Amino acid sequence: MTQEELQQAARRQPFEPFRVVLTTGATYDIRHPDLIMVGRRSAVLGISNEPNETVYDRTLKVDLLHIVGIEDLPVAPPPSANGSTPAH
Repeated sequence: MTQEELQQAARRQPFEPFRVVLTTGATYDIRHPDLIMVGRRSAVLGISNEPNETVYDRTLKVDLLHIVGIEDLPVAPPPSANGSTPAH
C-alpha cells in the first residue's frame, strides 16, 4: 500500500469508514478520520475500545509495507429522531 493510496482513503469527503488489512491477516477498522495518521513509511492507527468512538484508547504503528489492502466498511444509518435505529 502506498502512502498516497492510504492517505486518499483517510481524507475522502465525506469520510467513508474502511478496514486496514495487514500481511499477518489482522484487520483494523478506521471509522473516523481522526483515528489514522499517515506518514511516508508508516501509519499510526488509533484503536478504540468502542466501535463508534472518535477518540482512541491506544495506538498501533504499522509499516506501510505490511498493509496489503483496505476494504470499505458499511456505513451505519443515522439514528431516528427518537434515538433508535430504523427497523427494516
